[in-house]
Amino acid sequence: MPLPPASLVAELLALGTFAGFLAGLLGVGGGMLMVPFVTWILSSRGVEPALAVKMAIATSMSTILFTSLSSLRAHHKRGSVRWEIVRALAPGIIGGSLLAGAGAFALLKGAVLAVSFALFVGFSATQMLLDRRPAPSRTLPGPLGLGGAGGVIGFLSGLVGAGGAFVSVPFMTWCNVPIHQAVATSAALGFPIALASTVGYVIGGWNLPPALPGALGYLYVPALVCIASASVLTAPLGARAAHRLDVRQLKRVFAVLLYALASYMLYKGLAG
Repeated sequence: MPLPPASLVAELLALGTFAGFLAGLLGVGGGMLMVPFVTWILSSRGVEPALAVKMAIATSMSTILFTSLSSLRAHHKRGSVRWEIVRALAPGIIGGSLLAGAGAFALLKGAVLAVSFALFVGFSATQMLLDRRPAPSRTLPGPLGLGGAGGVIGFLSGLVGAGGAFVSVPFMTWCNVPIHQAVATSAALGFPIALASTVGYVIGGWNLPPALPGALGYLYVPALVCIASASVLTAPLGARAAHRLDVRQLKRVFAVLLYALASYMLYKGLAG
């Protein structure tokens, strides 16, 4: 496989550094940051815009295989991961992610996926910014409800290439899970989401001709290698920072970031 240009490697390493920090800080796996930037990087190198969006989503999701593990390790050391929630959500998450990656993702147009990304992320930002207090009596649903919630989280994540935090963190805080536990648990959920979705993207894009040297269907392997290599080093730093911020600060950081990314992807979708 030919080596990518040095300028491209530098851009991808810088993106991975920042995305890894955010993976630890916000539990987002970096995916919601990477999708807009990888879309821009691929488009600037001649990839057709609709395909660039799909490749960015698939490639960003695949990097979460690595960033989620690094972030999870840091959160687990602090005892913040609610493993009983992870176990209850995981079966639905795997099924929903596979359905999205291997089915709906290949069928939908890139512009539709870009607009979907913007709408889902913008909704999550609004929920965080409003900081509505859940009813004190509200708790997590039972096993059947959590399984269904996992399916929704996995399916939406597979469509937009994010680790699930844009749905799972608001869902858990709405059910009175403390924000730091919700962020840590979301980091744990990122791995099964990324694994199932990546398998789906490979299946769905198996017969596609490579858009760039190093592309494998919807995956752009050089981006995966560069971003993952840098992000696993900075994810633990973000996790440490998350435990120094209060709840309100963390929600504001999350909301501002999501609004910015949603605006860019809405523009890309409408322009396409």
